[in-house]
Amino acid sequence: MKAVILAGGRGRRLDDLSQTRNKSLVEVMGKPLIEYSLDCAAATNVDEIVVVVGYRAEEIINSYGIWHRKKRLRYVIQREQEGLVHAVQCAAEALDGHDFVLLLADEILINARHQALLDEFARGNCFAICGVLPVEDGQLIRKTYTIVQDKEGTIYRLIEKPRRPINSIMGTGNCVFKNDILKYVEFTPIHHERQEKELPDLIQCSIDDGHIIKSFVICSKYVNVNTKEDLLLAERYLAASRQAVAEAAPPVGDPRQ
Repeated sequence: MKAVILAGGRGRRLDDLSQTRNKSLVEVMGKPLIEYSLDCAAATNVDEIVVVVGYRAEEIINSYGIWHRKKRLRYVIQREQEGLVHAVQCAAEALDGHDFVLLLADEILINARHQALLDEFARGNCFAICGVLPVEDGQLIRKTYTIVQDKEGTIYRLIEKPRRPINSIMGTGNCVFKNDILKYVEFTPIHHERQEKELPDLIQCSIDDGHIIKSFVICSKYVNVNTKEDLLLAERYLAASRQAVAEAAPPVGDPRQ
């Protein structure tokens, strides 16, 4: 099992924050965005972390080198900015037939459960698992995707950026796949508005071919940082999480320490 972190985007919607650096190096609470994803991947039992870089790639490579928390890093160059599915396709050679867990370098997850996700996948009864979470605000779902599933969590349809979310399930970019998912890249349609292949459509192709795809609650809060407003939301989530941890910790001198 390997991890793939996508860090090739330009981040134009962050305006001046990403004009002179890679988007994933923009700091949130004093830490580069990509480092949150690197930490999540390094905390699992993956053998290697493949980082797909593109815009100002040398900044990420020079910042993190070939190791992060005792996990080997390998870099792949996405020379053309053609979207998320294309970035995954660029990693195919580096994956060398391995199954993989996908993360994005511009996201924040609170109470992330990546190892639990991999443990569920290791049971071997599905082709892929999509990391999701329930949310109350439908506007958040409109920024990612939602799913149609049965009571057992088997997914039948993924809907990219729904104008009217049909439920409270928010999809994330955190998914784990059999390596054979790469065979469906060529069959994935190009989105008529964004003119690139979308992750939900890639997964849908495998569903339509008869593969079993499950859902898994991956975290308690999630932000894919694309705008300054997203950045502020991520900071609020992180601040609240750190405050909750501090309040739960026993006081200095407590015998429970």
